[in-house]
Amino acid sequence: MKGMSRFFPAAPGPGTAGDAGLFGPDSAAWRIARERLIVAGGPAALLLQLAHPLVAEGVRAHSGFAGDPLQRLRGTLDAVLTVTFGDQAQVRAAAGHVARRHRPVRGTLPVRGGSIPAGTPYSATDPDLALWVFSTLVWTALEVTDAFHRPVPAVEREAYYRDMRRFAHFFGVPDAFLPTDYAGLDRYLAEQVRTTLDVGAAGEQLARQVLAPEPPLVPWPLRGVPSVLAAGVLPAVLREAYALPWRRRERVVFALACRVARLAVPLLPARIRYWPHYRVARDRVGADR
Repeated sequence: MKGMSRFFPAAPGPGTAGDAGLFGPDSAAWRIARERLIVAGGPAALLLQLAHPLVAEGVRAHSGFAGDPLQRLRGTLDAVLTVTFGDQAQVRAAAGHVARRHRPVRGTLPVRGGSIPAGTPYSATDPDLALWVFSTLVWTALEVTDAFHRPVPAVEREAYYRDMRRFAHFFGVPDAFLPTDYAGLDRYLAEQVRTTLDVGAAGEQLARQVLAPEPPLVPWPLRGVPSVLAAGVLPAVLREAYALPWRRRERVVFALACRVARLAVPLLPARIRYWPHYRVARDRVGADR
């Protein structure tokens, strides 16, 4: 699967022995993020982010998205995994790298996007936009875990969000901007969908590149999978805004994928099931697998 090797981030260095970083083996953050299957939420997370007109314009104007449409997802995934499983030095280095890449990303919205007027300034360091991107990552990770692996009860969602609040601080989201609990994050996301998000021309163009990248990420028979995954995870209003098919055929494929994953994931060996970042972190802190 040469296409997939383009996407997955490389294994990290071993780090400092005994340094658990931000979380540790017993944390909800490690338990949720260690599963490779969370990548199934990648298309939905990207489309959620791009449905915000200011995020879509920033990505369109300041990235090599057309040349490598999966660059953003791959870079985000690498940063998330490094900050979640890295030691303290690796966490600081990853956060610093993201901050340097974000610093020059600023401009103004050229045309009106939903309730956001033309001329509105944007910046990748804006805490409001950082909060939106952070929220999409947390929400999709939990939704995909629940759909493709196992039920995630409310108490575990809360524990995961509590962990990820610490993650958010490293990516420019001050504590005052964060909802107090996961229920609040869920309400925030629903409110953004209702009042702010708007899939404009930039979002539509970028979404096409996400769902059908060139060169292709997967073999021909599976080319429609990213679209089905996005359609199955996204809120219905955004699925419709992106014009993603959700006929009986897509619903059956999504349900079958969920069922197969739930049965198969527990049977996979650790080297396939878990990200190498998690396995390296377990070795670093001397935890049993």
